[in-house]
Amino acid sequence: MKTTLDLNDALLTNAKMLAAQQHTSLTRLIEEGLQLRLRARRAPIRRLRLPIYLGKGGLVPGLDGLSNKALLDAADRDA
Repeated sequence: MKTTLDLNDALLTNAKMLAAQQHTSLTRLIEEGLQLRLRARRAPIRRLRLPIYLGKGGLVPGLDGLSNKALLDAADRDA
C-alpha cells in the first residue's frame, strides 16, 4: 500500500544513510521500525516476583535490629 509521510529532513537523511549502509530499502527500514514499536506495545509487562522467606526464626534475643552498629558488632562476633 502506498502512503505519504511528512518526515523531518534530518531524520529522513539519517534513515536513508542507514538503509544504504544496511543494503536495504528505506521502505523496509520504516517497516521494521514500525514492527518493533507495535511488538513492544503488545508485549505484556513481566513482573518480577521476589522470594519471601516464610520460615521461622529471627534475631537473636537481645539484639536491636534497628541499630546498624549492633548488627555489625553481632556479625563480627559470629565471624
